[in-house]
Amino acid sequence: MTAARTGGRALVESLVANGVDLFTCVPGESFLPVLDALHDLVAQAGGPRLIGARHEAAAANMAEAAGKITGRPAACLVTRGPGAMHAAIAVHTAFQDGTPMLLLVGQIERHHRGRQAFQEVDYRAVFGSQTKLVVEIDDADRVPEIIARALDVATSGRPGPVVLALPEDMLYDETSAPVLPVPVRTGLSATPADRDRLLQAIAGAERPLIVAGGPNWNQDAADALRRFAEANDVPVTTAFRDQDAIDNRSDAFAGYLGLSSSARTRELAMDSDLIVAFGCRLDDPTTDGFELTRAGRPGRVLVVTDDPMEATQALIPTDVILCRSDSLAALIVDASLPASASRSDWMTLLRKVRDAHRIPPDADFAVDLAAIVAHIRETTPDDTIITNGAGNYTAWVQRFFEFRRWGTQIAPHNGAMGYGLPAALGALAVRPGARAIAFAGDGDFQMEGMELATAVQARLPVIVIVIDNGMYGTIRMHQESRFPGRPIATNLGDPDFVQFAKAFGVSAHRVERTEDFPSLWATTLADDGPVLIHVKADPLRLTPERRLEKRGNE
Repeated sequence: MTAARTGGRALVESLVANGVDLFTCVPGESFLPVLDALHDLVAQAGGPRLIGARHEAAAANMAEAAGKITGRPAACLVTRGPGAMHAAIAVHTAFQDGTPMLLLVGQIERHHRGRQAFQEVDYRAVFGSQTKLVVEIDDADRVPEIIARALDVATSGRPGPVVLALPEDMLYDETSAPVLPVPVRTGLSATPADRDRLLQAIAGAERPLIVAGGPNWNQDAADALRRFAEANDVPVTTAFRDQDAIDNRSDAFAGYLGLSSSARTRELAMDSDLIVAFGCRLDDPTTDGFELTRAGRPGRVLVVTDDPMEATQALIPTDVILCRSDSLAALIVDASLPASASRSDWMTLLRKVRDAHRIPPDADFAVDLAAIVAHIRETTPDDTIITNGAGNYTAWVQRFFEFRRWGTQIAPHNGAMGYGLPAALGALAVRPGARAIAFAGDGDFQMEGMELATAVQARLPVIVIVIDNGMYGTIRMHQESRFPGRPIATNLGDPDFVQFAKAFGVSAHRVERTEDFPSLWATTLADDGPVLIHVKADPLRLTPERRLEKRGNE
């Protein structure tokens, strides 16, 4: 018989017993029994890890990034009201990106509900449209049951976030309810008939194009798809910010789709007579505002997914194969298609376009971001994790860094700023010993830059590269396109990022010339602690090709 313990302790026991080994938080008085239950566990060898962040948005981003890498939910603990609202951005990221995640929110006492009590929020109303499940646990005896359900929902089908509201008084109630295991799900495995349908579709096309990625991807699937594609001259692109779904050095890799991708690759994709969405969602960025998949273009769309609700989420496809994408990749790895000159020529054309897009434009400014990213690519191991938030600077990262292994591109599909640094910390927490590099723009970094303190305290050796052009570059670009010479609210009065980092005890350097970067980078790689590199970028260079004319002042 299970001994009586508090609801807070039952919650922690249920999570840890079911494999949750990373907790992030900003502590709050509304969930003290949960923190107390973690006190002894985190001190044990092999116990879960608890990372305290400086802001709830960062704590939640850490948990979301950890879920991206492991495929298992991490748990983020935040207090009621403002704490939950701060964490909401990561919930939105997890929902759009398909990331398993738990957000555990301290809640007002049960008998105070409905009175606009201090920090009272109806979490079902607030999070209902951006989660897979929202539950307020009213009964401590039901904690193990609801935890098992929450973990199952977060990881089944297309993964996503689950929010659990925890009334403060419930966490103090005693319960003898035993821990319940999460149901074992094997997923929808591909059958020989599924394999044959896919192979028949590709063999019947002259210009097939596989778009790979998605939350249920993994290294085995990436390797299997690469082998099949190389052997059969089938070009593979990747969905937006899923560039690690195939080794970018492969002859079959036809570039990536989404923001900052090659315009010519997008044009050619529209001329494809078959698109296979292999595990990914053909979402807005991937399809260039759904242009790629509008009526009549391409001739045929085949979606591979194990979630029936996903099959028609972004478009109405011609065909659906309902199975796990990794199981289908395993079945086609050694498949042989009839030779096709048109398919071979098609892949050669796409590869030439890919290679041309990798050639940086002439550098006529002091700091060449393309050269810096290329140098990082050439001097880091294949398993180096690259994270970023949002901004024009991401164009250089996505275009000039070759992702060689799955799980190395950790970036928000929903374009959330402030993501890169906390995401890198979450990645390092679940991949100890890995190298993690967080790219951030100057505006992007200032949203969650105080998490350098978390990096130092938690001993997470992140490398942060702040690309500073003195403005919100993406918005400035759109302003200049639509209202030329009338910028407003986009210039930034940046701090001294080197001194900012040093204030937290972080090694920091500034780069103002491309030729200075290699030696400084070698020093950075030899450093065993957090490091920040402040790169002074040309404010007139909005993208690798686009230059801002000198006109207008704020």
